[in-house]
Amino acid sequence: MSAAFWDRLARRYAARPVRDAAAYARTLERTAAWLSPSDAVVEFGCGTGTTALALAGAAARIDATDFSAGMIAIAREKAEVEGAATVAFTQADLFDAGAVPGPYDAALAFNFLQLMPDLPGALAAISHRLKPGGLLISKTVCIGEPGWRLARVAVRGLKAFGVAPPLQFHQIATLDRAVEDAGFAILERGVFPERPPARFLVARKAG
Repeated sequence: MSAAFWDRLARRYAARPVRDAAAYARTLERTAAWLSPSDAVVEFGCGTGTTALALAGAAARIDATDFSAGMIAIAREKAEVEGAATVAFTQADLFDAGAVPGPYDAALAFNFLQLMPDLPGALAAISHRLKPGGLLISKTVCIGEPGWRLARVAVRGLKAFGVAPPLQFHQIATLDRAVEDAGFAILERGVFPERPPARFLVARKAG
């Protein structure tokens, strides 16, 4: 899926309300609990910047990235309105080794890993940006779980017509295993919301 897809979607995406406000509030609360005021943080797939701006007070600095210029433009508009001096928005691809090289104390990946066709490669690229002992904090939609067959059929159809992103059909157990196989020790696990199931993880890089 090209950046042009997300560029076209950016303004509509920014105008959409949060689908599950309670689950989103819990995500912010649990994430902030693991961050320190001295932390340097990177976010991958920041979209229009809502989460990075909401967490600005929980870290010393947040470098928020997205490969869509349209999303980053809106994020920068929001940051200017809010006067968010500790959050920087950069158009960058996860696999661009020269972008936001770090190392960081924590990496955020919300609604991001399910868009990565190469999950092990994505986790390795994130790990490369982290200090030894750094944290990966992520939330990933897992419609590979039993009971979501019709959702998978619908997504495949939409993808075929180019109107859906490259959503991968992860299961919770296999996602957890992939994170551990990438050299992370999982410290916290959750599922919120439950429909569709979104796996929240806090995992520490070895070292």
